[in-house]
Amino acid sequence: MAQESAAIKRAVEWERGAIGAPSLLLLALEWRAPLEYSASIATLPWLQRAPVGDGHSVLVFPGLIAGDLSTAALRAYLRGRGYDVHGWQQGLNLGARAGVIEACLDRVNQLADKSGRKISLIGWSLGGIYAREIAKDLPDLVRCVITLGTPFNGQARATNAWRLYEFAAGHQIDHHPRRPHIHKAPPVPTTSLYSRTDGVVAWQCCMNDAFPNAENIEVIASHFGIGMNPAAMYAIADRLSQPEGKWQPFHREGWRAMVFPEPAPTE
Repeated sequence: MAQESAAIKRAVEWERGAIGAPSLLLLALEWRAPLEYSASIATLPWLQRAPVGDGHSVLVFPGLIAGDLSTAALRAYLRGRGYDVHGWQQGLNLGARAGVIEACLDRVNQLADKSGRKISLIGWSLGGIYAREIAKDLPDLVRCVITLGTPFNGQARATNAWRLYEFAAGHQIDHHPRRPHIHKAPPVPTTSLYSRTDGVVAWQCCMNDAFPNAENIEVIASHFGIGMNPAAMYAIADRLSQPEGKWQPFHREGWRAMVFPEPAPTE
C-alpha cells in the first residue's frame, strides 16, 4: 500500500509539471566531477576503513555514452576491498539497442558459472537500468543490485540527457518494451544512491518506493562524479560486504550522519 501511495503521489506531481529535469544551475555544477575524483584519492585512508569483501564477483555497468574506462576508479577501489570486479566489456553504452541486454545476461551467466556463486551488479546512471532488469531476469544468480544516479522511477524525460539517449539509441526513450516496468524493484536486495544536487536526472526519479530489501542512500554528489565520490564509494563497499542472505538497511548512526544526509521520504 505504501509503495502504491508513493507511486501515485509522484505520478500526480509529474503530471502537474512539479517534477522536471534538473535546473540549468545544477547542470552547470556538474563541473564538480573531477574534484570528486581528487577527493576519492585524498580520502583513500578513510575509504580503506570500509569493510573488506568476501571475494565474490561484481559486474559494473557504465552510464550513457560511457565505457569501462569511466568505472575504472570504482572497480580498482572495489578490487582493493577484496572483490573479483569486472567491466561490462561492450564498449560505449549507447542505450538499450538490440542485443545489449542479451549480451549482459550472457556475461552474468558466464561470471556465475565461473565462480559458482551469485554476483553483485552495480550500474551508473543508465547502467543501473541494466543492472535492475538483469536481476529481474536472473534473480537466482544475482546477490544484490546497487545503482548510482539511475532514473528508474517517473517520467523518462525528467532528465537533461533524454535527447542524447534517443540520438545514441535510435529509439524514443519511453518506447522500449521494458519501460512500463522498470520502476519495480528487483526481487533481490537493491540500493539506490542518489543526489539532490544531480544536474542530469531528477533525484526523485532515482528513488525506490517502499519495498522489502529496497533502500535509498543520499550522497552529496554530481551525476558525472557520483561513481568517484568518496561517500558513494564507501556506501557501495558497505553494501557489498554484507553476508549473502543477511541483508540489512544502511544505517546512519554515529559519524555516518555527518556524511550521509537524511534520506528523502518515499511516501
